[in-house]
Amino acid sequence: MNTRRTTTPQSVKASRLNRRDFLIRGGLMGAGALSLPALLAACGGGSSSSVDTAGGGGSSLFFENWPGYMDEKTVGLFQAASGVSMKYTEAFNDNNEYFAKIQPELSKGKKIAPDILAPTFWMAARLIQLGWVQKLPKADIPNFVNLRDDLRGPSWDSGDEYNLPYQTGIAGIAYNSKITGRELKSVADLFDPAFKGKIGMLTEMRDTIGLILMGEGKKIADVKTFDQASVAFDKLTKAKNDGQIRSFTGNDYVDDLSAGNFAACVAWSGDVLQLTKDNPDVKFIVPEEGGTSWYDTMVWVKGSENSDSVAKWMNFLYDPVNAARLTAFVQYISPVKGVQDELAKMGGDNAKLAEDPLLFPDAATFALLQSWGALAEEEEAKFDEAFASITGA
Repeated sequence: MNTRRTTTPQSVKASRLNRRDFLIRGGLMGAGALSLPALLAACGGGSSSSVDTAGGGGSSLFFENWPGYMDEKTVGLFQAASGVSMKYTEAFNDNNEYFAKIQPELSKGKKIAPDILAPTFWMAARLIQLGWVQKLPKADIPNFVNLRDDLRGPSWDSGDEYNLPYQTGIAGIAYNSKITGRELKSVADLFDPAFKGKIGMLTEMRDTIGLILMGEGKKIADVKTFDQASVAFDKLTKAKNDGQIRSFTGNDYVDDLSAGNFAACVAWSGDVLQLTKDNPDVKFIVPEEGGTSWYDTMVWVKGSENSDSVAKWMNFLYDPVNAARLTAFVQYISPVKGVQDELAKMGGDNAKLAEDPLLFPDAATFALLQSWGALAEEEEAKFDEAFASITGA
């Protein structure tokens, strides 16, 4: 299962247990149940269905996103500034699950309700290949120029015509130094017999298998077939059979990590950023062999006629001031240039975020990051089947 990373922003730290546990232990299920309260409820809720999008120009917009990935203020300010009536829901629980949800309609050329989705980049690539999304109205999004240079021109959308990144993050290794008794630096540390039974792996296949492949000296962007990745699956299988791995988790790994049940685990930077503030024994590293760079990216669904509203929303988000406010809430790495300066101007805890290396990695860290390319449908199926057989999903 490809679970979404959910963070615990400083502004809502007190509600960490309820929020994260509800999302993760509750299985992230229930379309509409996780939409933002009050303000957003008035804008509508519910899940996707085969109905026409409301409006035809620039008066309405429907954005379906992941849980805990937007603050009320950003949506409210956008509506006030643009005059667009925005419907925002958080029913995007899992990439593959959501794909199965929209496939019956889009495969037949029918519309679905949302105008914009924010799948993880590899799923966005799949939607582009299938022709289920349309070119963005870039001419009406002048703030497109604020897209970070390292996110431009991926192999699956070389002209940046179909996607605009929403939030980005890093998968690396988190460890509890009180348990390990030493610093960790390498993917190989996850397989150290000294940590037998105290290692966690993610249920996100691309991050777990990606790190293992990098530990084997592979460049994951060059991996196109299951055979090319089989060494990682074999190593993971052996580690599980040997008892090295305690469990495969979503981002509820933070509980085991903090409690010392995990000595180390594959982890996401956004989660660990908050955890390190509460528990200084917890560390996050990008292994010396490299870490995976992922991002969720906005795509415009084929059949939507709300071009003006789509452009206004994307342009609004790519204003560094608005992007900085969103960063302060979600605490992932913003895809927008200028956010660091804007956070510094905000002062207080937000200014401290501007100095956080997990939110603003240096050039040396960026140089260690790798991303997957698109996999053909038949190869994707092989990867998923093999990984599920190991994790028991």
